[in-house]
Amino acid sequence: MQNYGFARVAAASPELRVADCVFNADQIIEAINTASTQEVEYLVLPELCITGYSCADLFLQPRLLESAMQALLRITAATAEHRMIIIAGLPVSIKSRLFNCAAVLQQGRILGIVVKTCIPGYSEFYEPRWFAGAEELEVSELRIGGSVVPVGNDLIFACESDGNLSFGVEICEDLWVPVPPSSLLAQAGATLLFNPSASNELVGKADYRRQLVGGQSASCVAGYVYAGCNTGESTTDVVFGGHSLIAENGQLLAESERFTHESRMITADIDLPRLQYSRTVMGTFRAGKGGRNYREILYAAPLSSGTRRELKRNVGVNPFVPGNPLQRDERCQEILSIQTSGLMKRIRHIGTKQAVIGISGGLDSTLALLVAVRAMELLGRPASDVLAVTMPGFGTTSRTYDNAVGLIKALGATMKVVDIKAACLQHFADIGHDPEVHDLTYENVQARERTQILMDLANKNGGIVIGTGDLSELALGWCTYNGDHMSMYSVNSGIPKTLIQYVVAWYADHEADETVNKYLYSIIETGISPELLPPSATGEIVQLTENILGPYIVHDFFLYYMLRNGASPGKMLYLAQHAFGGAYPKEQLTAWLKVFVTRFFTQQFKRSCLPDGPKVGTVSLSPRGDWRMPSDASAALWLQEIEEL
Repeated sequence: MQNYGFARVAAASPELRVADCVFNADQIIEAINTASTQEVEYLVLPELCITGYSCADLFLQPRLLESAMQALLRITAATAEHRMIIIAGLPVSIKSRLFNCAAVLQQGRILGIVVKTCIPGYSEFYEPRWFAGAEELEVSELRIGGSVVPVGNDLIFACESDGNLSFGVEICEDLWVPVPPSSLLAQAGATLLFNPSASNELVGKADYRRQLVGGQSASCVAGYVYAGCNTGESTTDVVFGGHSLIAENGQLLAESERFTHESRMITADIDLPRLQYSRTVMGTFRAGKGGRNYREILYAAPLSSGTRRELKRNVGVNPFVPGNPLQRDERCQEILSIQTSGLMKRIRHIGTKQAVIGISGGLDSTLALLVAVRAMELLGRPASDVLAVTMPGFGTTSRTYDNAVGLIKALGATMKVVDIKAACLQHFADIGHDPEVHDLTYENVQARERTQILMDLANKNGGIVIGTGDLSELALGWCTYNGDHMSMYSVNSGIPKTLIQYVVAWYADHEADETVNKYLYSIIETGISPELLPPSATGEIVQLTENILGPYIVHDFFLYYMLRNGASPGKMLYLAQHAFGGAYPKEQLTAWLKVFVTRFFTQQFKRSCLPDGPKVGTVSLSPRGDWRMPSDASAALWLQEIEEL
C-alpha cells in the first residue's frame, strides 16, 4: 500500500447496450484502461454489466450466456498487464441453474466468482424468474477457460503481502436486507466492501441509497464502493441512473452524477490504516468464528510501485468543524445541549447555590459562562446564581476587561471584580521573585492566584468552580498546573479551540439579544491570549498564544489525526500538506508537529488528574474514559520519525 496506506478505489458505470456483450466488453476494457491511468487499485463495475441487468427472459437464452462467458474471458485477458483488482457482473449457468454473479479479476486471472445471495422478487424486481440464490449452489469450484475458479458467496479476498487487507463482494439487493452479507464479511476481516449494483431510480431512492451505503460503511467500519448501472439499461418499465457511491466509515467520499448516458467513473482514496485502527480501538469489533466460514483467496498487492501520487481525497483543514453550515449549526446546538445538560446534572446532584466562574474576556471563559447561564435558566433559576468573577492582572487589556464586564452585565450574572496585582506582588515578595522578571513563575503566580480566589469564593458562597479550559489546551498542556488546570466541573474539556468560536457564534446568532451578540462577536475577533504578560505601550495584547505554539487550527488537525485515526507523524504531515496546500511550508508544519508531539507527551501529567467534564465528540482526553496514557511515556519514537521527515 502506498502513500501511508491509502487504497485508490473506483466505481465505473460504462456505457452499455442491453444483450450486446461484445460492445459492453469493449466499454469495460476501456474503463479498465482509464482506471489504470489514474492508478486505481480496485475497480468496481455494475451488476450484470457484461450483458446488461435488464435482459429479462433473454437471460435464459444460451446464446447470451455463451457470449457473456466469452466476453468475460476477453476482459480477463485484457487485465493481464494490470495489478488492479476488477469486479464485473455477469450471469453464470451452473448445473442447469442460472446465478447472478460478480467475477473478481487480476493480472489475466479470474480469482473467484461471487454469487448473489438475496434474489429480489417484489415490486419491479422479478429476478427469481431467472436466477437462483446462493443457497442453491451445489458446487464450490468452476472450470472457466481452462482454469479452476472458486465460486460461491463464501469468498473473502486477502492481500498476500498484508494480513490486515482483505475485501469482500456483495451484489445489489444483498445490501438492502436486514443482515447484509457485507456485515459478515466485515466481521471476517474485510476492510473493503464492493457492491456491483443495478438499482433503478425512484423519487427519493437516491437519498435512501446514500444512507444505506454510508450507514453500512459505518457499521462495518469499512470502505464501501457501490457501482450502479446507467441509463443504457432498458427503460421499458424503469429508469436506471448510474448512481455510484464511495464511502468510508460513514463518510461519503465520492458520488457520481446521475442520469448521464456516457460512461462515468468516480475515484477516491480510502484510508485503510484508519479503518484498522478504528476496529482495534473499538474492541467490540471482533471476527470471532465468523472468519472460519469463508474461503480465503489470495491476491497480489494492486500496486508494486512506491511512487508517490496525489491524494484523491478531500482533507479539510478543520476536521472538528463541519463544512456544511447547516450541519455546523446543528453540531453547535448539540454541543451546547451536552454541556448544559452535564452541568445541570452536577448542580442538581450537589445542590449548589452558585456556579462560580472566572471571566477573562476570552473565548473559553465566554463559552463556559454561556453554558452556566443556560443551565440556571433551564433549572428555573435566575442568571444571578452564576457568580462571574473577572480578575484583571498584569496583562489584562482594556478590550478584554470591557468585554468581560459588558458580557456579564448583559447576561444578568452576578459580577465580582477582583484585581489580583497587589496579591501577586505580595506573593513575589514572599517567594523572593523579582517582578521585573517576566518568566514562567511570573505567569503562573497569576493563574494560581485567580484559581485560589475562585475556589475560596465557591467555598464561601456554597458554589462550585466551573472550569473553562478546552480540549486543545489540554492536548498541549497549555494551562497552569493547579491553576486554571483545576476546577470542580470542566464544561469545555471536550471541545477543541477551533470549534469553540463557532459554538459561541451560534449562541450569538440564535439565543443572544442584540447587546450580548455585540460582545460575543467582539470576543470572537480578539486574539487568543492568556494575558499574563504586560500589554504593549499602546495597550495591545503582546502574548498571543498562536505566536508561541503555532496556529490552533494546525494543532487541532494533528490532534484529530493522531487520536481519531492513529496517524503517525509522517502521515500527519502528509495530510497537513495536502489540507493546507501552500498556506504553510513543509518546514513550518514540521516544526509545529514537533511542538505538538513534544508537548502532548510531556504534559500528560496534567491530564492524568483532570476534573470531571462532559465528553462532546469522538476525541476526548479524559483520564477516566478515552485516553489513558502513562505520564512518563517516551515520545522518542514519534520524535525520531519527525527528524527523519
